[in-house]
Amino acid sequence: MDNLLEKNERYGLKHCLPALESLIRERKTFFANPTGNAFYFNRALQDLPELTPSSVSLDSSKILIGSRADADDQSYKRLSENLFRLCPWRKGPFQVFGVDIDSEWQSWMKWDRFKHVLPDPAGKKILDIGSSNGYYMFRAAAFDPLLVLGVEPQHSFYYQYLALQKYLGLDNLSCIPAGFERLPAMDRYFDLVFCMGILYHRKSPIEMLAQIKRMMRPGGMLVLDNLVLDSAADMCLFPESRYAKMRNVFFIPDLKCMQSWLKRAGFSSVSCVDVSKTTKEEQRKTFWIQTESLADFLDPLDPDHTVEGYPAPVRAVFTACA
Repeated sequence: MDNLLEKNERYGLKHCLPALESLIRERKTFFANPTGNAFYFNRALQDLPELTPSSVSLDSSKILIGSRADADDQSYKRLSENLFRLCPWRKGPFQVFGVDIDSEWQSWMKWDRFKHVLPDPAGKKILDIGSSNGYYMFRAAAFDPLLVLGVEPQHSFYYQYLALQKYLGLDNLSCIPAGFERLPAMDRYFDLVFCMGILYHRKSPIEMLAQIKRMMRPGGMLVLDNLVLDSAADMCLFPESRYAKMRNVFFIPDLKCMQSWLKRAGFSSVSCVDVSKTTKEEQRKTFWIQTESLADFLDPLDPDHTVEGYPAPVRAVFTACA
């Protein structure tokens, strides 16, 4: 969080600095004396060994930090144990000094679906909403952006990001452990925004899209990944209670409805660049999570439907211009 304020001149944050300082100060106060799960994750972070990577690869399906040869046996064991204490690892995969973190999601599959349409990230200011452990932030960092800012309210994911950054030390990345709605007005600031797997958790999706647009420079690009119905009837599903066992899924639009939402929010040049059914190759249970995954969310007798009887998860990637 600190480098945002330290590099204010470089990042051009003067117009939102007081509100941003207030938010960061509040978050720093909490994390200075964390409680509950945050205390547990903070202990794991503090117990990580001091290691220096001999090499780093960010532009690869599995983000590589150092090698097994960089850590002696005692450090390797300590590293593996404390990275595991930060479970569940949803996004990835990563290899950290030889420790393979086989995440629930093979996040490179999603990245590959839209990377060909991204503007050159070099020198750009990028926002990743719901950034999790920073997988997409790190992938973007491979192309030398001016700033990649993540916002992530889940403590476990934030500490995973801190653990990875401990060894990467990328000074153009920063993450604020808070929800998107806590960000101050950063009007016309970001060149590129990632909003992936977030919108269907919002009760007011168009309001969120409009807020995102206000934060973007004219001509900037939004990359939006969302659950969809694979149709073009301009319809939307509102689950009665749960969808794929998730309580916090509110609106799942079809392809035309999603385009309508983006246009209503003021975006232009809306394009659907990919539609993919979620498979067990992309999302599955591994040693690095202790919860259910895709196979548990689908009807075992009819995997084209969720356990509630709704269409099985299909995700689409849209791009749109501010």
